[in-house]
Amino acid sequence: MFSQRFGKVIVLTDHARERMARRDIDESLVLDLIETGEVRMKDTTRGWIAKHYTERDDNLVCVAVVLETALVIKTVLHHFTWELEP
Repeated sequence: MFSQRFGKVIVLTDHARERMARRDIDESLVLDLIETGEVRMKDTTRGWIAKHYTERDDNLVCVAVVLETALVIKTVLHHFTWELEP
């Protein structure tokens, strides 16, 4: 997979693939999430991308990412909520 938005190859860790399988999330949904979801960065390389899908009943779907030479998806979450900002 490749992200047009970030201009990087997307790499899914084994952990992320396991979470996708358990949560019935496929690569096409992950790609849509990356391309159109809300991005919040923790620092210059680590962050989250999340989006609500009306056809799903599990709140926001989110990926934890590392932006380096590739866009690495570390894990995939559901029933996600953004932390309140301090």
